[in-house]
Amino acid sequence: MGQVLDKLQGKDWRKRQIRKITDRVFDQLKNQVRTVNLTFEDLYIAVLLVYNDINKLIPGPHFDPPSKDKVKEIMKNCDINFDGEIDREEFYGFIQQMTADTFTVVSQKLIVTLVVAPTVAVATKRATEGVPGVGKVVQRLPNSVYASLVTLAAVWFQNMGQDSQF
Repeated sequence: MGQVLDKLQGKDWRKRQIRKITDRVFDQLKNQVRTVNLTFEDLYIAVLLVYNDINKLIPGPHFDPPSKDKVKEIMKNCDINFDGEIDREEFYGFIQQMTADTFTVVSQKLIVTLVVAPTVAVATKRATEGVPGVGKVVQRLPNSVYASLVTLAAVWFQNMGQDSQF
């Protein structure tokens, strides 16, 4: 439950997650290539590693990494000192720009799952009164239990939708 509440904190949570991922990937690549900064080739490998982590650690659908052309374009915008290489702070800004839409999708799904689904469940509980068999059972359930069941169903349907995309 604490992880869910952390995710509701929004931008701070997102920045902490990006910082953790970027620091780890930057250090990993820096140790492998034994240079201080990342060239374009190193940067593209870093993007692939970051998107791999995003797909493992962040809830939501699978996100494909951007094309090499998009990486070159964002690299030009983030290379503050125009040396053709990306340092640690530039890398953090680069990944923030690269993953902005990714975290927007995750945030939207989280809001739908944790806010909209329980609200709709409680609001429509009365609509089940006329359904034979089901109506009496639903009316006996406490609102919190009913909202939890509907939220779990919403999460299940979201996951089913993700599985069918592949």
